[in-house]
Amino acid sequence: MPTLPPMPYAPLDSLTLYFERAGDGPPLLFISGTGGDLRVQPNVFASPLAKAFDLLAYDQRGLGRSDKPDVRYTMADYADDAAALMAHVGWDQALVVGVSFGGMVAQELALRHPARVKRLVLACTSPGGAGGASFPFHEIEHLKGEARARHMIPISDVRRDAAWAAAHPDEHARLVELTAADPIGDEPGRAAGAHRQLEARADHDTWDRLPQIACPTLIAAGRHDGIALPATQEKMAARIPGAELRWYEGGHLFMLQDRAAYRDIIAFLTASPLGERR
Repeated sequence: MPTLPPMPYAPLDSLTLYFERAGDGPPLLFISGTGGDLRVQPNVFASPLAKAFDLLAYDQRGLGRSDKPDVRYTMADYADDAAALMAHVGWDQALVVGVSFGGMVAQELALRHPARVKRLVLACTSPGGAGGASFPFHEIEHLKGEARARHMIPISDVRRDAAWAAAHPDEHARLVELTAADPIGDEPGRAAGAHRQLEARADHDTWDRLPQIACPTLIAAGRHDGIALPATQEKMAARIPGAELRWYEGGHLFMLQDRAAYRDIIAFLTASPLGERR
């Protein structure tokens, strides 16, 4: 039988991260959202980013196939993990896309390790503090399966309210089934790791430090997002020097709902300082 290649694990100082890497082009670090797990398909490697960049993505601490130490995590820990993973693969600097919780990590990465971030995309995320926090997932941690799905569908996209569900019963039922699915929910350590992530998420606050972000920054947001609120996106864009804010037709998953999102993100990431394409 052929020998399978070793799994891509990065042994860092305090834990080991699972990562994947594919594609050609400028180096791009993708930081995933709450509960992100590369085993859940389709993942970012099925997106247009994999065709335009040398794409690096990973399971964050407490999630997926990465280590899940049952200790308190901080947002600084997550940012330092990202920087250490970049060093592990030999990257001094990269483009960075952070989505939802990953956008919170990306803010910390740009603040704690500014030399490592060449250009920054913050998608459907929030700064916390006086700038506004994203939806408090730690407050609904007790909700599981269909109950959680039914609670979150009209928050993820505020257009999908009770009236919409009544008018589109089949589509709503499919959304509930899809959102409730969690084939690896019973995996050992998963619940504890997910809880630790929510603890750190609840403490996220970069608001006072956002003016220190010096790299070109794009804030990408869904017009109908009830998790990362539109008003919060406007505050964040005004707080980060030179940040550009772009809106898309969708909710928290606007990157899947509006085809223009990936197109614009790729254009921003591949732009030169003078605004010309590389």
